Amino acid sequence: MELRADARLPFPRLTVFRAYRDRILDTVQFLPNVKRIEVKSTEAVGPITQIVNIWHGGGEIPRAVQAIVSDAMLSWTDRAKWDEAEFTCEWNIETHAMTEAVHCAGKNKFIEDGEGTLLQIRGELTIDASKLRGVPGFLANKVGKTVEEFLGKRIQPNLVEVSEALGKLLEKERA
Repeated sequence: MELRADARLPFPRLTVFRAYRDRILDTVQFLPNVKRIEVKSTEAVGPITQIVNIWHGGGEIPRAVQAIVSDAMLSWTDRAKWDEAEFTCEWNIETHAMTEAVHCAGKNKFIEDGEGTLLQIRGELTIDASKLRGVPGFLANKVGKTVEEFLGKRIQPNLVEVSEALGKLLEKERA
């Protein structure tokens, strides 16, 4: 399933790029579905910065759902390669549940557009349900597509939400 989201931020491209890359922890206050983000590693060589973050989702989850949903189901590792020369970020998400069955990766582009910065987020989510325990082979394709659709409908708004949180952070600092 293709993931697509665009966001316009009324700030210079370099400001948006560096804030997204270097200050993502500061956006958690504006992200109701994220409990916290842990920076596991950062390595910079020239214009390239490799960052590994662990995201812990959750937010307001009904008590009945909390009994069934584990932290692993709401957490993921984000491996990102930030290229300041190209103003791009290639990312790969590793879920902490169903890891072997989920592939989610993409690329963000930060584009000057005269009104500030256009952030284009493009990615792909695929679920290989044949790698999920308990799913019969003859149902794997249908189950995989259903799970992709379900997750995709939740991931795309979250991609925009992170961009909006970044805008709120920068706006708060400008005031």
